[in-house]
Amino acid sequence: MSVSGEVRQSGRVVFVTGASRGIGRGIAEYFLQRQDRVAVGYSSNRELAEELCRSYPNGFPVCVDIGSLASIERSIATITEYFSEDVSVLVNNAGIAQEKPFLNISESDWERMLKVNLQGPFHLIQQVVPAMMKAGWGRIVNVTSIGGQWGGMNQVHYAAAKAGLINLTQSTAKVFSAAGITCNAIAPGLVKTDMSAAELQTEAGREKLKNIPVGRLGTVEEMASTVYFLSSDEASYITGQTVNLNGGMFFG
Repeated sequence: MSVSGEVRQSGRVVFVTGASRGIGRGIAEYFLQRQDRVAVGYSSNRELAEELCRSYPNGFPVCVDIGSLASIERSIATITEYFSEDVSVLVNNAGIAQEKPFLNISESDWERMLKVNLQGPFHLIQQVVPAMMKAGWGRIVNVTSIGGQWGGMNQVHYAAAKAGLINLTQSTAKVFSAAGITCNAIAPGLVKTDMSAAELQTEAGREKLKNIPVGRLGTVEEMASTVYFLSSDEASYITGQTVNLNGGMFFG
């Protein structure tokens, strides 16, 4: 383990889950461009993850099912073996979403949502924290959502899981900050991705855009730069916080 209590800003081993597309891909690429070694986590989009890593020799595609503890354990072991070093920055970005009316959410819908969006990040944190404690340095950033702050209408189970992730962030910070491990979260609002582009073609989507005080969507780069800062030595006194990246949609 080459990272000891002494700070290091580049060349770290970073694990970004859900990094084949969207916000996760932007975060992974941001770290890659700054010479960190990045495990690009993916579930099914292998080609996209490998494409990103072909552009950056410091990238490594890693298949992981966030809903499976066994898969999480294998991915961490694979990353450690490949880079000959433990993960020192974990970005819990992977997740699932589902729009369903409250009364139509099934037991399996609820269980799957919490298993992937809350239990998965918990298990990942459990897996990387021991090495971080040994090193006396670590950074964990969880990607939650504005939905976890103000609730949901057609995705109540999603909002509940993201609210739980905010509390997991705070609890992790309380337990491990004294060991040099900070844990923070970002809560994006509407971000310009392929998924949001489709949504904005609808009347409901255009109405959402009107209600953003800044008057525009957030960018993937804005999300990524914030995650990068929270993973830096300059952010060592920031822990247990949820950074709102929503253009003024929510101030809580």
